[in-house]
Amino acid sequence: MTKKTSTSLFDFKTMNNATRITLLMGVVAFIFGISGLYTRLFIGEREVGYGSYVVWGLWVAMYLFLAGIATGSYMLATLEYIFNVSIFKGTGKAALWAGLVTMPAALATIGMDLGRMERIIKVYLRPNFSSLLAQMVWGYTLFLLIVVVTLWLAFKHKEGQPTNAFFKLILWIGFFMSIFLSGGVGALLGVNASRPYWTVGLLSVQFPIFAFASGVSLMLIIIGWFMHFKDEEQRYHLFRWLGWVAIALSLSKIYILWAYLSQAWYTQIPDVMTALNEILFGRYWFSFWVIQIAIGTIIPLVLHMIPKLAHNGTWAGLIGLMVLVGFAAARTNIVFPAMTVEMLDGLPTAFFGPHLDINYTPSNLEWSVTSGVIGAAILAFVLGAEILAVFNKPKMEVK
Repeated sequence: MTKKTSTSLFDFKTMNNATRITLLMGVVAFIFGISGLYTRLFIGEREVGYGSYVVWGLWVAMYLFLAGIATGSYMLATLEYIFNVSIFKGTGKAALWAGLVTMPAALATIGMDLGRMERIIKVYLRPNFSSLLAQMVWGYTLFLLIVVVTLWLAFKHKEGQPTNAFFKLILWIGFFMSIFLSGGVGALLGVNASRPYWTVGLLSVQFPIFAFASGVSLMLIIIGWFMHFKDEEQRYHLFRWLGWVAIALSLSKIYILWAYLSQAWYTQIPDVMTALNEILFGRYWFSFWVIQIAIGTIIPLVLHMIPKLAHNGTWAGLIGLMVLVGFAAARTNIVFPAMTVEMLDGLPTAFFGPHLDINYTPSNLEWSVTSGVIGAAILAFVLGAEILAVFNKPKMEVK
């Protein structure tokens, strides 16, 4: 009998344990989110934790987090196709696919925050380009188109051949857009003069750096858990390169965080100090000290310094996951505390109602919707990557 290459889109039997576990986690997360998605889409926002005083919550924070992963992933893809870094050969498609999946997930979370989601069409029909919001909406739309075109060109690009001029032009446009969009979300907060905590210097400039760090962390997960390499030495060098970059970015993150918080502290502006105290000692101390600092920064930094763990696929993926969890917490620690400041003295005690409170905690509905969106993104990424064969799995041969 002659051997033929298997033509099935994906075969669960050929998936490794990490892929199966990730798919299972995605299914569980999406199932947990079904109820929340249905409630938000067909009933409304009655069960959310934000309201008239706290206008942004968990969904806005997750939008910042997921958009950072998307733009950071595109930056990683350029290392193969623009800068020709040899050790990244074969990883560009996976990075582009990650960006194509996480950007719609980011837009879905911010869409849930809109009271009248259908009115987003007005930004396209009657845009005001002096508005940062309009710039971001149009930017995301163009960026998604750029990612689609880039991925299509990546599949047409023959391995080993130089990148053609048109492909390189699209890549450069996408590269600069990824920097603009990752910094734009920081500027969107920074220009909000009514929230002094966001106007402290260094807020907006840290977003592109953290977006690239998010891309590096996701790439650690992809390479550690999913990617296949003909030459295992390439995987080893990728772990070394990504590990050192992750260490450098972690140290940069600590420095920027210290500079940002110390600058906020030394101003002694009451509205800034209120938000800062909530982070360091108040309602959000656990999210800051335990999740962002310990789990998301210190533990991965220590593990990266142990070569036996840093070069192990399972541990490298776990390190990347911990850093991503830390970045997710970091986004909540930017958004939530700023909302705890009274816009007018005595306003929280002047009126009473279910959504008239500055003490914000995400509701079960918000957690459910977030779980559903992230679960859907996980399933789309893994199953899509299997169908598109971006993990470089060897083709199965059957008799």
